[in-house]
Amino acid sequence: MNGGTLSEPVFGLIVVGDEILSGKRQDKHFPRVVEMLAGRGLQLSWAHYVGDDRARLTRVLARSFASGDTVFCTGGIGATPDDHTRQAAAAALGVELVLHPEAARLIAERTAEMARDDRRSADMSLPENRQRLKMGEFPAGAEIVPNPYNKIPGFAIRNHFFVPGFPVMAWPMIESLLDTRFAHLFHRERRAERSFLVFELAESTATPLMERIEQAFPGVRVFSLPSVGENGVRRHIELGVKGPAALVAQAYERLEAGVRELGGEIR
Repeated sequence: MNGGTLSEPVFGLIVVGDEILSGKRQDKHFPRVVEMLAGRGLQLSWAHYVGDDRARLTRVLARSFASGDTVFCTGGIGATPDDHTRQAAAAALGVELVLHPEAARLIAERTAEMARDDRRSADMSLPENRQRLKMGEFPAGAEIVPNPYNKIPGFAIRNHFFVPGFPVMAWPMIESLLDTRFAHLFHRERRAERSFLVFELAESTATPLMERIEQAFPGVRVFSLPSVGENGVRRHIELGVKGPAALVAQAYERLEAGVRELGGEIR
């Protein structure tokens, strides 16, 4: 986790839940968040999976808050015993959990709607409804993140945005956050990526060339994806460059020429 600047925003993702780590459910957030960011000219810099362990989640969030990164955190903001995200965020920041007044109002509205549908009581003094109000207890100083699906809000604090684990709720909430808070960052710099396959060249042999190109073209990153060879394809490396479009073409030409000088076979 590295702190970002206005010119180079750093976005991170934290996915919370034992069900992901056990394999009971497959994570869908990572590919969707990558897609949402890419469609706006942004990119995800890191992702972290953590189970329903309050102490561990507190440590993860403490590091994340200290990084200065912009982070989306999914899951664990309910009010059952296995939900720890609200408490862990408060502990990581060293503040108390407090009932947010706007969250309380929205939860009461949602409770009234459910009462009309299910013929239950909307009396917020009842134990079951008081329990629902706990979903509106956020770290002191937090603001709400609106939830268009069922009104039960998430929360935001210190450039971290906490949303439910359900994709049907989380994804519209994240998209709205991107479009309302980060539109000034969209497509600020056109980016590009180019690569080729190279045979008969060891990755270690190509490494000095890759380092020289990154030094010669600041902002360009050179990547290497080796393959052991399968399905009838010989062992090879995919070498490429990515970064500002204005520099990628020249960096690619330098990489290709350098690989040929080293005796690599390019396809």
